[in-house]
Amino acid sequence: MSEPLDAVLVGPAATNTSYTENEAANREKKQLNIAVGATTIVIVIFMVLASVWGTVSSIGGGYGPNGQWEWWEVPLEHRHTMNLNVTGERSVLPEVGPYNWSGPTEYFVEVDLPASEQDAGFPGPALMHLALWMPNVPNGTKVPVIATVHPYYDFGGEGLPGAGDDSNPNTVPDGGIGQWVLDQFVPYGYALAQISTFGTGKSTHCQDVKGLGEQTGIQAAVHWLGEQEWSNGNVGLMGKSYAGTTNWEAAQNPSPHLKTIVPISGSIGVQQMFYRNGSSESRAMAYDVLYEGATTDATEDDLRMCSDDVIGPISPFTTWVGAGFGGDEWNDYWDERYHLQDVLDNYQGSVYLVWGLQDWNVDPYHAYPAFERLNAAGIHTAAISGQWAHNYPDQPDRHSTLESGYGAEALPNMSRMDWAIELFNWFNYYLKGVGDEPGAVVQIQTNDGHWHVEDTWPPEDITWKEYGLSSWDGGFLGTVSATQSMTITSPPLESDLHISGLVKLHFNVRTSACNGGQMFATMYDGTDNLRLGHATMDVRYRDGGYESQATLPLNDYRMLMEFNPMDVRIPAGHTIQLVITESGEDYLPSPCAAVGLVIVGGKELLSLPIIDRPEGDSHWFTVPQLDTEQDI
Repeated sequence: MSEPLDAVLVGPAATNTSYTENEAANREKKQLNIAVGATTIVIVIFMVLASVWGTVSSIGGGYGPNGQWEWWEVPLEHRHTMNLNVTGERSVLPEVGPYNWSGPTEYFVEVDLPASEQDAGFPGPALMHLALWMPNVPNGTKVPVIATVHPYYDFGGEGLPGAGDDSNPNTVPDGGIGQWVLDQFVPYGYALAQISTFGTGKSTHCQDVKGLGEQTGIQAAVHWLGEQEWSNGNVGLMGKSYAGTTNWEAAQNPSPHLKTIVPISGSIGVQQMFYRNGSSESRAMAYDVLYEGATTDATEDDLRMCSDDVIGPISPFTTWVGAGFGGDEWNDYWDERYHLQDVLDNYQGSVYLVWGLQDWNVDPYHAYPAFERLNAAGIHTAAISGQWAHNYPDQPDRHSTLESGYGAEALPNMSRMDWAIELFNWFNYYLKGVGDEPGAVVQIQTNDGHWHVEDTWPPEDITWKEYGLSSWDGGFLGTVSATQSMTITSPPLESDLHISGLVKLHFNVRTSACNGGQMFATMYDGTDNLRLGHATMDVRYRDGGYESQATLPLNDYRMLMEFNPMDVRIPAGHTIQLVITESGEDYLPSPCAAVGLVIVGGKELLSLPIIDRPEGDSHWFTVPQLDTEQDI
């Protein structure tokens, strides 16, 4: 049997020397053990904190100009210093989360529908189908849910000749929200749910396009997610286009578990989507029918009928032809599908609005002035609006396809490759209760590519610059019809203009014997022939909005036109040009297009909302991007 080292002695001298060396070794060994133990404790503490916070700290900071912040703490104006990955297809978080995940698992949620929403044909349980992915967190850890809801799972032509195959089911992460959330947020302790609306995918019942039945089903699915044993009770919704509209639907009569929504170009109402001051988009006529047809399968589900399946296809036609005589009010189809007012009245969560200022699919007038109305109602709302089209803020490959006058001048500073950080802080606060509440501010981009942040938008400090139009080159009198247009041009501007808000164009018109008509106005930088924005109005909706008024033949009316939201800059010495046509891009001619309307003299007025943001103003900020932007 071996003896301890300090017992092997050879004489007195050896004894003294050996004892001293071994005493030092033991002392070092003891110190090492203490250090290892302390390190282990620290590691355990950080693991526990990570399981609670869902974040992994980069100990000691390391981000920002002096390395003084953790990556999620870096203020907006300093994110361009973070060396973020700006070369991918989407934005990514600076550090990968600590958890892997499992899934999907599938569930059906039975929905108790009101009597008015029961279907005919094959009545049966109304079931919402969802797929769920879970982070592999420590036992007992409860997690929040980020969900996306839409009809596009298993959507398409059923493989029929010329129609193509269906899209993936909701058990496959979708390319817009699902996969991105799975990659970026689920590893930080969030669950992901993908939900099919009624009549689509494996969800039963009839497809009540954006109506009360669909709204009720979405609300039930959200409530189910918040009630599960593994859930911390907090649910957030996120999605683009139809998948953004479902966010509003969920918030109309919301479950208390719905804490935040991130509607990305999600319409605030169906009539609001297809009509601007009464002017009808061409796709309005077939919208309901196309959705019903695209979700048709060879199953008994498609023998189910909702009452609005008949009303829906007719309402757009009667609105186009018969507005002012009750054609837009003969049923409650539009009212049932106006989401924003119910949200203002009932919702107590938060909203993060995302909109492209060059979106022609769901125009940005859905976002503004909704932003102001939401905050005024006590709903904490933030917004981000770049010069992109119907896309996400962080899609440089899509953004790069924009044409001049439709966003191209805002490149390369358009793509927000810090957007993942934006939402990380948003979701952490509203779904986990971690961090500071994000500000209720608007991040908005000018047409020439620069970003500024405002407490509200339109900004509170706008001043109105007004121009009488009768003195502009070309005059502002005459007939505008399907065969006649009008172009007028201002004198050269005396100073730079920064237009930020909703431009107004007010003038008088006279109806013909046809008793109707519309105007479409496009604004240009006349010097560069650069499109800046547009407005449209049917004379039956001459006060703006969605309440029509009767018109009489050969009578004069004042048109109160309002342009789509604009944030544009025009240099001194350039001109403003207005081109007035009977109709414009995406819009149907009016029933009176052949004879049109006559612009008559008297009080023609163009009102521009102007802000002053000089070089170096604190509102400007630089964004992470491929090319370096010069500070303004």
